[in-house]
Amino acid sequence: MENVAQNHSSRREFMGQLGLLTAASFLPETILGTAKPHFEISLAEFSLAGSLFSGKLKNMDFPAKAKNDFGINAVEYVSMFWADKAKDQAYLNELKQRTADLGVQNVLIMVDAEGDLGASDGAARQKAVENHYKWVDAAKFLGCHSIRVNMDGDGTPEEIMKAGVEGYGKLVEYGQKAGIGVIIENHITISTNPDWLVALLKQVNNPYAGCLPDFGNFTEREKPKAMTLEAFKESKIIHEYDKYDGVKKLMPFAKGVSAKTHFFDESGACTDTDFAKMMPIVNKGMTKNFKGFVGIEYEGGIMKMMGAKENYLDEDAGIRATKALLEKARM
Repeated sequence: MENVAQNHSSRREFMGQLGLLTAASFLPETILGTAKPHFEISLAEFSLAGSLFSGKLKNMDFPAKAKNDFGINAVEYVSMFWADKAKDQAYLNELKQRTADLGVQNVLIMVDAEGDLGASDGAARQKAVENHYKWVDAAKFLGCHSIRVNMDGDGTPEEIMKAGVEGYGKLVEYGQKAGIGVIIENHITISTNPDWLVALLKQVNNPYAGCLPDFGNFTEREKPKAMTLEAFKESKIIHEYDKYDGVKKLMPFAKGVSAKTHFFDESGACTDTDFAKMMPIVNKGMTKNFKGFVGIEYEGGIMKMMGAKENYLDEDAGIRATKALLEKARM
């Protein structure tokens, strides 16, 4: 979110403000390292957050919209839009059947608000680990390759690292048994520091651990005193990390990429991320761990719905503008 911190909020802050707070094959090694990009385009559900929060769109109908409105055949779910359905087998059966009928691939589930995997309190940390189990199971059933988690905690970076290796490491072990990756997005607090996140992943040292580099989330802030928009805006910025350098550092551990966008100029270029500069970094950084999906995550629609005065495109237009940039990067 280049930052949603600079554009009012982040996914988790949206949840607080509103009172709410995948299986793919490895890329063949024979094509790695070539000049031409080899990624598929997926659609992150949060791109349609405004429609989902307002009730105009339901999670069950998201895959059809991705396919029919945008010609996108791979989807990334967000847990908060179906938080009470993770264990609902009838719901999961229907969702899986719908995507199969559509020819849409379920890529991953972005999981929020299930507790801090780096909590200093052991009981709280274990509860957070166990809270994520249902999403690993749901991802397995739907044929996703991974779930995306947040890496939060309390204490110093060193203390969060120690607790995170234990908590996140346990969750990764659970994911490994299911054949599901557990990947961390650089998001809001300590995980926005790419060096810190790389160090955590190296310590966990598990092939089912990894990350989801997000083009926008490289502003580290103190934890807001409350999960409200006002508290977030008042939280102190600790450090701004260079997004291009950050993505470069994270790519060796990536199992997907989140192409975050907010604004576009008259030519269709994204003004918060230079795709002509960023996408070669993504392509060059592809490894056998990278699952081959770059997800569209346009956040201007929800900002517009919340009354932001900036000139955001609506959801559909922003998704199409981001897709055009990714398609250009594949030429």
